Amino acid sequence: MRDPSAGPRVLLRRLRELMAEPLEPQDRLDRIVRQIAQNMVAEVCSFYVLRSDGVLELYATEGLNPGAVHLAQLKMGQGLVGTIAAGARPLSLSDAQSHPAFTYLPETGEEIYHSFLGVPILRAGRTLGVLVVQNKAQRNYRDDELEALETTAMVLAEMIATGDLKKVTRPGLELDLSRSITVEGDAYSDGIGLGHAVLHEPRIVVTELLNDDIDAELARLEESLDSLRISIDDMLSRRDVSMEGEHRAVLEAYRMFAHDRGWVRKLEEAIRNGLTAEAAVEKVQSDMRARMMHMTDPYLRERLHDFDDLANRLLRQLTGFNAKMQQENFPNSAIIVARAMGAAELLDYDRPKIRGLVLEEGSVTSHVVIVARAMGIPVVGQAAGIVSMTENGDSIISDGDEGQIHLRPVADLQDAYAEKVRFSAKRQEQFRALRAVEPVTRDGTKITLQMNAGLLVDLPQLEESGASGVGLFRTELQFMIASTMPKVEEQERFYRNVLKQSGGKPVTFRALDIGGDKVIPYFRAANEENPALGWRAVRLALDRPGIMRTQLRALLRATAGTELKLMFPMVAEIAEFRAARALISKEVSHLSRFGYDLPRKIQVGAMLEVPSLMWQLDELMVEADFVSVGSNDLFQFTLAADRGNARVSNRFDPLGRTFLRVLRQIVEAADARNTPVTLCGEMAGRPLPAMALLGLGYRSISMSPAAIGPVKSMLLALDVGKLRDVMLPALDDMEATYTVRELLSDFADANGIPL
Repeated sequence: MRDPSAGPRVLLRRLRELMAEPLEPQDRLDRIVRQIAQNMVAEVCSFYVLRSDGVLELYATEGLNPGAVHLAQLKMGQGLVGTIAAGARPLSLSDAQSHPAFTYLPETGEEIYHSFLGVPILRAGRTLGVLVVQNKAQRNYRDDELEALETTAMVLAEMIATGDLKKVTRPGLELDLSRSITVEGDAYSDGIGLGHAVLHEPRIVVTELLNDDIDAELARLEESLDSLRISIDDMLSRRDVSMEGEHRAVLEAYRMFAHDRGWVRKLEEAIRNGLTAEAAVEKVQSDMRARMMHMTDPYLRERLHDFDDLANRLLRQLTGFNAKMQQENFPNSAIIVARAMGAAELLDYDRPKIRGLVLEEGSVTSHVVIVARAMGIPVVGQAAGIVSMTENGDSIISDGDEGQIHLRPVADLQDAYAEKVRFSAKRQEQFRALRAVEPVTRDGTKITLQMNAGLLVDLPQLEESGASGVGLFRTELQFMIASTMPKVEEQERFYRNVLKQSGGKPVTFRALDIGGDKVIPYFRAANEENPALGWRAVRLALDRPGIMRTQLRALLRATAGTELKLMFPMVAEIAEFRAARALISKEVSHLSRFGYDLPRKIQVGAMLEVPSLMWQLDELMVEADFVSVGSNDLFQFTLAADRGNARVSNRFDPLGRTFLRVLRQIVEAADARNTPVTLCGEMAGRPLPAMALLGLGYRSISMSPAAIGPVKSMLLALDVGKLRDVMLPALDDMEATYTVRELLSDFADANGIPL
């Protein structure tokens, strides 16, 4: 009985020999198509490559007119070849000329050939070209012949990707793989980054495509699949994975794919056809992605993401991928490209080398974006499809001002952006010139401008930005970058260093805010359906007082002889604030008993982030020494709009009347009790929303260091009394046809206020 895999194995072995021979690229291509035609008993084999202008050019042929090479061309979607490329799907026909898409190219002489088999040349789901075989007789091609041609196309894809074809590409033309692409996204953090792409979870580059021992490769595949299945089963059986909910559904999808016999059969078939286990996974993954990426059903597209993640896990198992090695090869000007990532994962990278962050998901108030903004990193989010279009090392421009990504930009565009960066640097110099200028509005109202921070590397910007102090120091970042829970002595040294680096300017520490999406690797919290509404921040701290008391002890010891200003996050009821304050009293008593020096003054505040406190404002203003408004979470909970979900977080405007009324109510209650109030959310960091806050009555705001210059420039030109006269009545105008954002923009234009 004939072994259907014998033909492909012989072909791949001969192709490997051809790839190793010292041949000129065109000669190598000519021999490859000749070998494919001979092996498949085809009278024609043609190799088309997709150019950057969307044209498929004939690069080599056996059987058609050789004079048509580099002259015969089809556009994407034109003819049978263009149809295959556009749909990223194979096409098998017994009578090609009767197909409605058939296009006759007289220079090729293909009119005498009837049967046709064509496959897309795919890499990471992207079409790079088309491989075709043809015969004069009308015949139906077998499944094993289709599989053989697809496997061969994978080898040709690597030829294209490695740049071997540049020598035979006509001057002035480029291949699609090197095409310049612009992706529209959302601007999440201002600034422009020029550099080279670093995929956060890089695709494994398979270098060994062809196997020498089928049985050995099948055994490697089975071993890796067993390890993968065990790891997924282990995750599902762990107690911290809830029995229902979104996380479990994703893991169940992983398990379903990992045990799917159809998937495994395709992998085994590719190995029997001559591929290594890694190349088999890449081929099946690429085929699946090409078939599914055109689907519009969001559920099916999400399953494609699940499949991609699982296939990448399997590739890592097979290749022994070393993430540490990737860090060692980190470029000096890196633009990190990711589907999504956590704040802690960003902090793992070498900060001085990061020039930008690009996300397919996330929102402007997700924690990784907040941390990136605090680190002065430009961020573009909602950049659909950017991960699959990017190769590690690609030149890339991340425009955090306009929300655009330019992948493999042309020289003129790079030059234009380099000039833009130089102009931006000059503008920053102008802002720096304002750092010694008192932040006083045109009508004499003094404003306190503070900065948000969370790491020691942030603190030199305190002096550079001209901020009057640190209005929010996120203590959890120290915990997120540590591999074990920091001991009290480590925390004390860290907080002492923070105070030293602040040069005597006030620092407001926020007590540990973990839980939700702020994951600490050594602290296993319960998996929750709605983590943002769950066991996090002060709730977790009161249930696990040992963690809180260790931090309080370190803070009290670090601020001995000075002032400790500490606030508790996520307070929902006054009783929680009182309980947290009682822990401070216990630690003060403990340290006094053992003869430790104490702070000369302790101020304890609450973060107003939970709407329930809106009905406890009077009690809050009496109980707290100060209040800090966390506008990000307060907005999220007030509008029931998940800050990490761009579909809903972008649906509502923080400058809408509803939310501005909430903020006005807070500042009025604080003023009535003479309780200091600061707003430290993302609203404060952009000139237009900051102007709205000043109009509401806020006199202290805290933001990222880079935002202080633009905000100060705005307020120096602002008559805040005039703004209040215009803005406050507009908040209560129920019949208004204009938005508050429009009103503020018009006011700024009319009064020469720079935004």
